[in-house]
Amino acid sequence: MLGETAVPAHFREQADWCRTLGSPLTADLCLAFADDFEAGGIIASLTSDWPTNPRKDALALRLAGALHYAVLSGKAPELGREYPAQRADWSSARIWPHARAWLAANDGWVRQFIQSPPQTNETRRCIALLPGFLELAACHDMPMHLLELGASAGLNQNWDRYGYETQSWSRAGSSDVVIRTDWQTDVPGHLDASPAVASRAACDLSPFDLSDPKQALRLKCYTWADQAERLERLDAAMRLAQETGIKVEKADALEWLGQKLEQRPQQGLTVIYHSVFLIYPPREVIGSIMSMIADAGASATEAAPIAWLCYESEALFGGDRQSPKMLTRLQTWPGGEARILNSSNGHVTRVDPG
Repeated sequence: MLGETAVPAHFREQADWCRTLGSPLTADLCLAFADDFEAGGIIASLTSDWPTNPRKDALALRLAGALHYAVLSGKAPELGREYPAQRADWSSARIWPHARAWLAANDGWVRQFIQSPPQTNETRRCIALLPGFLELAACHDMPMHLLELGASAGLNQNWDRYGYETQSWSRAGSSDVVIRTDWQTDVPGHLDASPAVASRAACDLSPFDLSDPKQALRLKCYTWADQAERLERLDAAMRLAQETGIKVEKADALEWLGQKLEQRPQQGLTVIYHSVFLIYPPREVIGSIMSMIADAGASATEAAPIAWLCYESEALFGGDRQSPKMLTRLQTWPGGEARILNSSNGHVTRVDPG
């Protein structure tokens, strides 16, 4: 069976990524998943018949999310007492036996849980997108109409309300959400620009309704349990989204975008944006979305320009298909000029030149 090698190999690869991105707990859990799978334990029972690509499906993160959800919801109190939120001197060696026992005792619930893909709605991606938004605001003195694809819970619709801090520059926000990262490229231009956001709209195939505590908890569980700053920022961003009435429409991105572009205002800047979204649709859908944006751009006018701002895998732009590197790209019409603004990783822990 493919799973006999592909599944544990995926777990170990994911462990390397998690350790690189600063989560030793999630890395250790992934390694424990791999060892348990090969020993014929509960992980093998849960995943040996996984029908599709475990890497593309982020199977390891589905399992880690299930454990974190059990802790956050109180379903696994003994496990929860060993997790970082309740124990500063947490130890993976103590956590795994409790985790393995809980998975075995609740395998039916876990099987159902891991059918859904993980969503993190990582707000730190906004700091990679910010230079593009600021440039658009500075170059187009007009209202901005935002269209976000693959928006999850819609947290990144509030990018203009967040504060930003790095070692070389900062920008104040109007909320208590502050995004920090290691900035190793040029200071963004137009830090004093004031984007005039006139409308915000977003879609997702499976959006989160943050007014539902269970859905809010589901979103939170995919943020790694030993990363307190990310968890605190997520809590603040979810509160802000509720306060500001952020909504995400349940819709297919291709159909939704087509309708929005047909109905776009004939005065003002339309900004299509997304972050780590185009790894999910089928290849033909990705091509259709890109063609649709280009076709709409061809009809843009000086009174109603169009911008496409995205933070996506470098593979989308002709780079290494196996690379975890992400690029921020901005393209504007009329004209169709495009350029890379910066590069980083999925969690934007460090921003480098493009």
